Amino acid sequence: MSSSAFVQIRRDLHQIPEPGFGEVKTQRYLLDYLERLPQERIQIKTWRTGILVRLSGTNPKRTIAWRTDMDGLPMNEETTYPFRSVHEGFMHACGHDMHMAIALGLLTHFVQHPITDDLLFVFQPAEEGPGGALPMMQSEEFAEWRPDCIFALHIAPEYPVGQIATKPGILFANTSELFIDLYGTGGHAAYPHKTNDMVVAASHLVTQLQSIVARNIDPLDSAVITVGKIVGGTKQNIIAEKARLEGTIRTFSMESMQRVKSRIEAQVKGIEAGFECRAEIDYGCGYCQVFNEESLTAAFMDWVRVACPAVELIQCQEAMTGEDFGYFLSEIPGFLFWLGVNTPYGLHHSKIEPDEGAIAVAISLVSRYFTWLSTQPVEIDRGATR
Repeated sequence: MSSSAFVQIRRDLHQIPEPGFGEVKTQRYLLDYLERLPQERIQIKTWRTGILVRLSGTNPKRTIAWRTDMDGLPMNEETTYPFRSVHEGFMHACGHDMHMAIALGLLTHFVQHPITDDLLFVFQPAEEGPGGALPMMQSEEFAEWRPDCIFALHIAPEYPVGQIATKPGILFANTSELFIDLYGTGGHAAYPHKTNDMVVAASHLVTQLQSIVARNIDPLDSAVITVGKIVGGTKQNIIAEKARLEGTIRTFSMESMQRVKSRIEAQVKGIEAGFECRAEIDYGCGYCQVFNEESLTAAFMDWVRVACPAVELIQCQEAMTGEDFGYFLSEIPGFLFWLGVNTPYGLHHSKIEPDEGAIAVAISLVSRYFTWLSTQPVEIDRGATR
């Protein structure tokens, strides 16, 4: 099939973004496509709204896996596309539509051009939340076909088409959601002495949270605390009895993540005492770091430089981005790389329009890499990634 077919698949999928573990139409679309392929070497399992597809190799000595994510984001689309989302309030703003189209392109290629090793294609739901990688890894379905190595990509708006970027070691951060609810006593704006104002308490807390990284984290380490949303109050002349902070924590080490959470909890206790209120903390969904297995990643980078002169390889810096692919890499050797898609709008932006030319670049690059990898000796220490 030509690359234009997978561009159309991407456009079809772009129109039906769905929330994590709600990817019913997406799963059905993917299964319909898979069922149209020659079935002699294909085995298919479903897990919740995800899919596992195994392709038998000609003389397998290992199983090589490719993972793609499936879900969309809860946001309204503002692109210029004629194929915009038909699901109001949801959009593929993180490239998962492109990721799935690339995965189908790879799978189709290897149906037509088998290699020595078995291949496993992992269509994973709920990457954006609440997190599908960890429970999928723990499933019986995944355990039966557990691969020896696993790989993935993520679109990168800042790189042009034809560029990819990665590095050995840590690539993405540990992440945790952060929700803090404050409960006080509301009342009339004219009688503040009879209340405990949670808008004021929340404002003090936001300011205090910004001191944690500056004064509690080793300056040679990295961490971020962002409060992206505050909700409090009902009217301009009513003192708020409730306030809610919503944010995110990102660190490059688990030790720093634990330190940040400990300091948040201490500061919240101080707010409770100082403002005579009650607080609740919820860390929501958390992802572990994406740690690229160093020898595999270095060998891949060397291979790209020699075998793919049309692809420009960048050794990038680690980023505070979060990705639950890190759970796979915590137990299975592999790596993730950035795929350039050349758009001025960033990930999770309502106007992002990735360059679809990157689909053909990725299919060609990864299919050639897997073909080459299948000819290499098995030197992977299964289950050891650090």
